[in-house]
Amino acid sequence: MPPPSKQTAPAADALPTPSFPAIETFIERATAEEVQSLFTPVKNELANLKGPKAEQAKKVQAAISRTEELLGVLLETRERLMSEAKSKGRK
Repeated sequence: MPPPSKQTAPAADALPTPSFPAIETFIERATAEEVQSLFTPVKNELANLKGPKAEQAKKVQAAISRTEELLGVLLETRERLMSEAKSKGRK
């Protein structure tokens, strides 16, 4: 029986270059308050829309709310990971 062939692990793919570096930079450094202040003017203007665009504005507001929620989770996770890294570094 021939010896088993040595298999090498596939090379890790390089991370893609971000398409929107300004957004990525903002998310990496933003606080929850900064995220909220980013969306507040947009939500206020959407609330002021009347007529046929009002229905579309409701959909956009729902999407913005979901985006805020997801960014909140992302920020919480980032803070938790940073605090875990600091606590591991102290031991």
